[in-house]
Amino acid sequence: MLSKSNKTIYLVLHNIRSAYNVGSIFRTADGAGVAKIYLCGYTPIPDEPKVIKTALGAEGFVSWEKHRQTGRLLNQLKKQGTDIVALELDPKSKGLFDYDFASLPSKSLAIVVGHERKGLTKNILSYVDDIIEIPMHGKKESLNVAVATGVVLYQIIEKSFNN
Repeated sequence: MLSKSNKTIYLVLHNIRSAYNVGSIFRTADGAGVAKIYLCGYTPIPDEPKVIKTALGAEGFVSWEKHRQTGRLLNQLKKQGTDIVALELDPKSKGLFDYDFASLPSKSLAIVVGHERKGLTKNILSYVDDIIEIPMHGKKESLNVAVATGVVLYQIIEKSFNN
């Protein structure tokens, strides 16, 4: 499926522990036109009752695959020509609202999100083309992973309408 951004968008969920977060991400991904979700490491799959409860049927509309090794998947996506951008707090991160997704050369984009508390490891970050973060203006340094994923997806769509 081609999202409103004119890029095929994939999500890579690395070691997300909460089935509720996975279900919420499926629901948001459906609304944003995500082509596929890759569930990596110990991320729960859509046959779990908690995923089903929060996805509200979206797990039946968004294609998904289970992968044990995130690094291998990211290598495979790169070989297919997919741009890979991680959402992570990192010294190399660029601000989401200033990031130019339209300048990425590929017609496909994978957004990688990680564990609710630990985020993405340096090893996983070594596979990505770029790192973005959502600017925070309160006391907490980050958002819930499902909420953050939604913010990123809809920012991609918003930027595509304004370009």
